[in-house]
Amino acid sequence: MTADPDRPATATRCWAAIDSAAGGLALDLGLYAFAAAFAGLTAATSTLIPHRAWGTFATAGYVLAALAVAGQFLARRRHAGTRFAGLGARWAVTGFAWATTTLLPLVAQSVQRAAGRTDRAQEEVVVVEHAGSRLAEHGTPYLGHDAIAALPPAEQLLGYTPYQPGMALFGLPRAATDAWWTDARIWFALVTAAVLAAAVATLRTAATPVGPTPVGPTPVAAGRGPAVLRGVQAATVLPVCALTLATGGDDLPVLTLCLLALALAAADRPGRAGLAVGAAGALKLFAWPVAIVLVCWAATRRAGLRAALGALGLPLLALLPALLVDRDALVENVLRFPLGHGLVTSPAQSPFPGHLIATALPAGRVVAAALLVATGVAIAVRLLRRPPRTAVATALICGYGLLAAILLMPSTRFGYLLYPIALLVWAPALAGPPALRQPDFQATSATRPAAKA
Repeated sequence: MTADPDRPATATRCWAAIDSAAGGLALDLGLYAFAAAFAGLTAATSTLIPHRAWGTFATAGYVLAALAVAGQFLARRRHAGTRFAGLGARWAVTGFAWATTTLLPLVAQSVQRAAGRTDRAQEEVVVVEHAGSRLAEHGTPYLGHDAIAALPPAEQLLGYTPYQPGMALFGLPRAATDAWWTDARIWFALVTAAVLAAAVATLRTAATPVGPTPVGPTPVAAGRGPAVLRGVQAATVLPVCALTLATGGDDLPVLTLCLLALALAAADRPGRAGLAVGAAGALKLFAWPVAIVLVCWAATRRAGLRAALGALGLPLLALLPALLVDRDALVENVLRFPLGHGLVTSPAQSPFPGHLIATALPAGRVVAAALLVATGVAIAVRLLRRPPRTAVATALICGYGLLAAILLMPSTRFGYLLYPIALLVWAPALAGPPALRQPDFQATSATRPAAKA
């Protein structure tokens, strides 16, 4: 079967036209203007106090960023090619926007929380910090079924730790001392920044860029620079990411480790890519599908075992201490609670199709679960029949696959959309300049010689 050349070309041209308009400034302005409106609406209407506090700070930051981009527009029109409107200036505005819309409100909420405000963090921050304390005291971040049942009913939800054991490491600073800088979000932000910087550096120094699948957008300039910037924006200043890191934050280290793994794949380093995505999988289950797809990519390069040692070995190694200390507690938190069989149910109930089906139809949870399994089987068949041969194809499969899973899960959160959005926007950054791109496996065999065995 041959690939349809028309649809990919149309999608590519459409994305390129939007992304490259006015040297990328048009989309920058739209991003910051939309984000300012989102933050303002959040400050005015959110029922979550940490979200409202974030919105108050972030609205001003996004407005200032939008004004800076408007100034870049004027500079570009008056002096074509001026540095003020170039790629470096766009990076500077992105850094300013992240500092004012994410880091500043994060630090402010951490300081206020250390001073006694109990409404300056989402529940996951408390859960991670408690997990860190239990890890330091008992060798496992998890409470068993009986221990959770003994808690007051209002506290049983916070007794669960629905993360992989590695997430408890972010709670260790608070276990050592109670200060604003030991807030788990501070450490989420530090790791996020360091890992994202490593991903950008990896793409900038990659000697052999690996090209894109014909499905999806491609870079709009000769080089990775503009696409890398767009990918960084999707993981930092996009409102769903900025809000998540400033008020909760546990998803951002997981996401950026996945982005680093894909960058290492683009640099043709399967072993290191496996270690990066394995570290993400040791934090949260959301990284496990990315790990599986990356192993399939590595297998096409005869490096599947090398990638799997890190991608699957690190998460399993992280589970081992908790398994040895208290197996039942591990099962209660990592399996029973996420599957809806805990003492309390997850509050994650965003109105996506899976949740609506589960709550509105007879036997709705069974129907939603069946749709989710069918989607997983379809992706598995695709991976077996046509494994991704490029980092871009890998990122697109991960992005679209996670998007489908999030939409079909009976219990999910709106914030989880940061994963597929960031992965899909990151995909163009994984392709090199046009002259260096290699054809993807999905390209029609009629247009190129058959590959040697």
